[in-house]
Amino acid sequence: MHFLPQHCHYKKLNSEKSNSTFSAVLASVFVAVILTACGKKEDAAPPAPAAMPVSYISVAPTSVPMSVEAVAQTEGAKEVEVRPRVGGIILKKMFEEGEPVKAGQTLFLIDPVPFQIALNQAKAQATAQSARITQTSRESNRLKELLATQSVSQREYDNATSDVSISQADMMQAQANIKEAELNLSYTQVTAPVSGIAGRFQFSEGALVEANTSLLTTIVQVSPIWVRFSLSDSELASLGGHVDASHISEVSLILPNGKEYEQKGKLNFMSSQINPALGTQELRATFENKDKNLMPGQFVRARVTTGTREGVFLVPQTAVLTNDQGKFVYVANEKNVATPRPVKVAEWQGEDWIVTEGLNANDKVIVDNLIKLRAGASVAPHALGSPPMLPAGDTKK
Repeated sequence: MHFLPQHCHYKKLNSEKSNSTFSAVLASVFVAVILTACGKKEDAAPPAPAAMPVSYISVAPTSVPMSVEAVAQTEGAKEVEVRPRVGGIILKKMFEEGEPVKAGQTLFLIDPVPFQIALNQAKAQATAQSARITQTSRESNRLKELLATQSVSQREYDNATSDVSISQADMMQAQANIKEAELNLSYTQVTAPVSGIAGRFQFSEGALVEANTSLLTTIVQVSPIWVRFSLSDSELASLGGHVDASHISEVSLILPNGKEYEQKGKLNFMSSQINPALGTQELRATFENKDKNLMPGQFVRARVTTGTREGVFLVPQTAVLTNDQGKFVYVANEKNVATPRPVKVAEWQGEDWIVTEGLNANDKVIVDNLIKLRAGASVAPHALGSPPMLPAGDTKK
């Protein structure tokens, strides 16, 4: 058996003691690191959500016209159907379809020969009747002389006088026949009863038409032009009740392209009662149309203005939202928090709602990012049309 030297045994004991001390220190450091990490994890707070950038408009009270709009349709001030007054063969069409015609202008020529013959016959009958009057008058005068000498009876003279009266009456009939024949002959030239735009020819040259029945064409007067529309009970109530010419300050038209017609109109018809089937009051306005920008049958919108509405606010249509309680807008308050504000609206004016209740002067109404916006959300508002404000310490690159 061998024994290590004493000094070697001592070194071995010191080595074991050092290793034990190092392990203890390492374990303490490891535990401290773990505790420190856990402590940081528990103390860390979630970052606050960034404020949503939104645009706003600062509203101010204003005055707007008190008006309503309704779907309307144009119609000719005069719409005339052209029909022949005599029947016959159409020899010629003497106008261009779709072109302006003047009152009295010849549109069609119907074969005049049969009517010229009828006129000649009427004149011949009148000539024969004139000769008959001369004959009966001469006979009456002769018998009158004989009656004075008692050469003829009173009865014979009375008969001769009656023949004169009858022939004179027949002459009046013959003259009436002449006038009728002349009138029928003039009707072979079908003329325009009014000035306007001629429509399509419904027949063709050479066709046989009947008197007072066959529709040849139509003429529509487009200047001035009429616009027909109706207002419901609610629309009338917003204007203050049933309207008449004394209540209307202006009637304007909105064309299909959204532009306003340059000419203003005047009411020329107002129904005195409400249509029981539709619950509307029928109205009609007249507009000058010298440039023929409006055509009969065209759908437009009629705007009726009765006065002005004071102390209201104009808000873009996209900024006014709807929920179960009605319409509302989001307002950025002094703490830059989005706050829903219930509002009452009247009608549209252009692209804006007319807000009558719910807003105050200088309110910041949010107009974009509305889909993402929620009540109580923090916002970074900037005036509409200006760039968003950058966060503190941030600069443009």
